[in-house]
Amino acid sequence: MTRPTPTPISLVATPIGNLGDISSRAVKALTDATLIACEDTRRTGQLLRHLGIGHRPFVVLNDHTEREVVDRLVAAATGGERVALVSDAGMPAISDPGYLLVRAAIAAGVDVEVIPGPSASLAALVVSGLATDRFVFEGFLPRKGAERSRRLADVASQPRTVVLYEAPHRVRRTVADLVDVCDPERRVALARELTKLHEEVWRGTLAQAVVHLDEREPRGEYVVVLEGAAAEMATADDVAAELSALLESGMSTKGAAAEVAARHGVPKRDLYGLALELQQR
Repeated sequence: MTRPTPTPISLVATPIGNLGDISSRAVKALTDATLIACEDTRRTGQLLRHLGIGHRPFVVLNDHTEREVVDRLVAAATGGERVALVSDAGMPAISDPGYLLVRAAIAAGVDVEVIPGPSASLAALVVSGLATDRFVFEGFLPRKGAERSRRLADVASQPRTVVLYEAPHRVRRTVADLVDVCDPERRVALARELTKLHEEVWRGTLAQAVVHLDEREPRGEYVVVLEGAAAEMATADDVAAELSALLESGMSTKGAAAEVAARHGVPKRDLYGLALELQQR
């Protein structure tokens, strides 16, 4: 008896608000699917009806069920079924279930394909006005305890732009906690209801954000985009010591000045003169 050919499991990005953002590839993947894994069958059912796609069998895959259903879904794909995974909104496995399914599929030799699309974290980042060349995604912070304190400290010291998710009833507390561990003048963008009718992107400092959130009742899911921490300024003695160490190691005056200048963001010509002085001592 011929064994069925395994089919890839599809990770399908769905709209984060505006239903017009769904891609034609996503529509085809959901149309072709014989089994759809989703967080909420009601939300996904509404999306299918909007797209004119008939009923499909659902498997609920959420934070509580993922470990229980991954083997079933991998077995279905191994048996030739077309399995699609969606979250309630955005890209599956980003602050939503999906990682365990992907890992199990790879271990079983089942291909995984991604059908990219809307992402609240990337949408908020690019519209924030903050640096996008280097960033980290922290998702939701722990709600309390030592782990929350540790993560807040990590965020405060992070030199890259930080992207956080937060619920409306917790965003005030999170921003207040960020003020406690960061420079209150550190820039931040608060994005909510992205791609929806009442989309809003507020920009300012952390101190101003506290006032902004106190003046209105937070509504909708928030993406908090936080400016990276400023690099600590090296003292003149620190710079001289670094230059001396490089010169003693045999590096050229020009090379040592260039390396230390790049490290601390200071003009190379200034350090070249200092390096010449150090060589003459």
